[in-house]
Amino acid sequence: MNIGEAAAASGVTAKMIRYYEDTGLIPPAGRSASGYRTYSPRDVQLLRFVRRARDLGFGMEKIAELLALWRDRSRASSDVKHLALEQVEGLKARILEMEAMVATLQTLADACAGDHHPDCPILADLGADASIIAAQPAKRAFTHL
Repeated sequence: MNIGEAAAASGVTAKMIRYYEDTGLIPPAGRSASGYRTYSPRDVQLLRFVRRARDLGFGMEKIAELLALWRDRSRASSDVKHLALEQVEGLKARILEMEAMVATLQTLADACAGDHHPDCPILADLGADASIIAAQPAKRAFTHL
């Protein structure tokens, strides 16, 4: 199948397929006599693996490790589990960071009158000196009211 068909079958865009090949994450596709990339069902399975790993938030380096483990039939499942649990911890940390961002933005939005006056705690916070914000994270939303 050509790159468009492989993209449709795997859920990975043709641009990303080329990128994965260029970075060495996946092996280069075979070529037809006319020079077009050709993909086998096994290639599509590999692309689906990569897409699913990306959907679960794995970065390129970790996906490369997962692919190596997937190909290694003598692997220990504990190695795979270790990578998965590392990813779980990373995702939990990102969730906490995002919850903190939501709380900060909500506090700033609540403090904003949202009227015709120019005073805006949201813009004041965004324009604040980073050292002030780092020194007083809890008071950050109201430091420039």
